[in-house]
Amino acid sequence: MADKFAVIGLGQFGSAICRKLSEKGAEVIAIDIDEDKVEGIKDQVAYAVVMDSTDPRALKAQNILDMDAVVVSIGQNFEGMLLTTVKLMEMGVTRIIARAQGETQRKILEKMGVREVLSPEEEVGKNVAERLINPGMMMCVTLPDNYEIVEIAAPRSTVGRSLKDIGLLEKYRLNLVTVIQKGGDDEVAHIKGVPQDDMVIEEIDELVVFGKIKDVERFIDING
Repeated sequence: MADKFAVIGLGQFGSAICRKLSEKGAEVIAIDIDEDKVEGIKDQVAYAVVMDSTDPRALKAQNILDMDAVVVSIGQNFEGMLLTTVKLMEMGVTRIIARAQGETQRKILEKMGVREVLSPEEEVGKNVAERLINPGMMMCVTLPDNYEIVEIAAPRSTVGRSLKDIGLLEKYRLNLVTVIQKGGDDEVAHIKGVPQDDMVIEEIDELVVFGKIKDVERFIDING
């Protein structure tokens, strides 16, 4: 049986979630009070509904309690987002993922007891800042306790060396998740598989590493 999700709020962020979930084979109910937004997504999801998400009767009519998770991605109406979230909590929805625009909204949602809060603008800002400071950094996912997963272009001094020689874990306290090879003859990225000690880093490689932020920065500084 396919996973079932409801996405409330069909701006660019909510619509992107709907499309990606549908591509993954999930059954998606897309909900918005704006008819035009619902029309724009209806052919890409299982169901698309025009409704006021602050109305608990309307939510129940969509079998919202049967969903594996409900994503509240209302971006332009914070009051509506809060009311919707409260109604879902009162109804007993087991998993609610709410979007926050800024730290104040995040704190309010967390005080309400929402366990999963998304801040896409904040994450984009962090990624842009990281790439400005470290141009070789392609992707950065910040994790709790000052950990992160980053994708970085192979630093100059690592090219032509084996993973054993580089010593990511022993010298830098970093774990290598995988190596991505980009810009080959077919211009398509390829995963080079599970890292082995004898794997040699090439100039077109990108390293996906996990570790403390300070250790990632130290690795980049020393080998850049």
